[in-house]
Amino acid sequence: MSITDNLLAFTFAATLLTLTPGLDTALVLRTATVEGKQQALRATLGINASCLLWGAAVAFGLGALIAVSEVAFNVLKYCGAAYLAWLGLNMLLRPRSSLAPVEADGKPGANWFLKGMMGNVLNPKIGIFYVSFLPQFIPQGHSMVVWTFGLVSIHVVISLIWSLILIGATQPLAGVLRREKVIKWMDRTTGMIFVLFAARLAFSKR
Repeated sequence: MSITDNLLAFTFAATLLTLTPGLDTALVLRTATVEGKQQALRATLGINASCLLWGAAVAFGLGALIAVSEVAFNVLKYCGAAYLAWLGLNMLLRPRSSLAPVEADGKPGANWFLKGMMGNVLNPKIGIFYVSFLPQFIPQGHSMVVWTFGLVSIHVVISLIWSLILIGATQPLAGVLRREKVIKWMDRTTGMIFVLFAARLAFSKR
């Protein structure tokens, strides 16, 4: 395939991947409906920052290590599962009844950035996906580093656009979605999704 064909094929595949509902979608929707668009944007930036980190890992060989090392894979896998389970159980067991005001120092926002980032950083399957997926779209003889970052950047842009669409879709219903019962339901539902993803990750194989 030509370079243009490679880019178009990857863009199409990355779009399908992004539109497939998963942990990131659940996190963005929950944060947008319960905490507002600013916090959801921070979570989105954290999620996409983790994609860039994984892209760097793949470009410089660390992703390949996780792909071939059972120990490295399992350590990261169980750390990620524990983190997701911790987030999920907190939402399940201690759902909020109202929204805490955003503090002037921005700590809640920074917190959601980290939550979005850590959820993906501690998921080795993303690294393995990049290791196995990205090379298929890198033309022979071209720079692995340059093309990896370029392809990951395309994925990040698509993900940002999709997240903005999700965030925007929740705003007309913000008044209803921020009621006490709805907040508790959203927290518990998202918590259950996180726990299920944690179990799926913990028992997953390469």
